[in-house]
Amino acid sequence: MSDKTTLILDNILARKSVRHFTGEPVTKACLLMLLKAGMAAPSARNRQPLAFVTVTERKVLDELGEGLPYTKMIFQAGAAIIVCCDSTAELQAGATDLWYQDASAATENILLAVEAMDLGAVWSALYPMREREDHVRKVLALPDHIWPFSIIPVGHPTGEDTPKDKFRPERIHWERW
Repeated sequence: MSDKTTLILDNILARKSVRHFTGEPVTKACLLMLLKAGMAAPSARNRQPLAFVTVTERKVLDELGEGLPYTKMIFQAGAAIIVCCDSTAELQAGATDLWYQDASAATENILLAVEAMDLGAVWSALYPMREREDHVRKVLALPDHIWPFSIIPVGHPTGEDTPKDKFRPERIHWERW
């Protein structure tokens, strides 16, 4: 394997859900790089229906956390990225229900970039839990045509969280089931 391949695979295998942050702010330059990584994700029929909201204000981060029962780590995160779909984007027939796959790919790209940048993050689902979506929509004043998909608290990790070995050979089938 090439050095590039090794680096990429090592990054993928080192990725972890970080729920413990130092509280230190995340720079705008770092956040812009994470957003570039998210926007580089594949998109069904290249329609690119995604939009992103980045939050760094402590008051807003805390307000988001107050209404999201499984996103309490946001109280120590330095920032959060909310991956959304712009429902006004031109979605071709056959791709109208694929926006959440685009959003999943963007979310994962951001998580991998976070790992590469020695930051920490965790994917916290909003879609399809209407109560969570509505809370984020209200706090961020999202227009009706913007659908929140995931919220990614981002910050400087304390080092408590470690990667898990998720490889399960028994789940692999070759050629046929």
